[in-house]
Amino acid sequence: MIKKILIFIPIIFLIIATTFTKNSTKKLDKKIFEARENIRALGDIYELVLLDYNYLTSPNKLIEYSNKYFEEDLKKKEIKDLKILNYTDE
Repeated sequence: MIKKILIFIPIIFLIIATTFTKNSTKKLDKKIFEARENIRALGDIYELVLLDYNYLTSPNKLIEYSNKYFEEDLKKKEIKDLKILNYTDE
């Protein structure tokens, strides 16, 4: 009887330890998956923003867009014609 108990206790302990290990591994896998998905989504957004920035900041593209969409609405200004506007909230 004592022999059976001495064999049964380690087996139960190993089963419990295995259960805790599997649960913690599942939680870690879920966190890793979520982190990878977030990184992938942020990478996609970064690429789109970078493409937009590179595409729209080209002076040739800006002139082309102004001619295409605004035609007569936009007028060129000289730098010395620009004024500084100070706004104070009182």
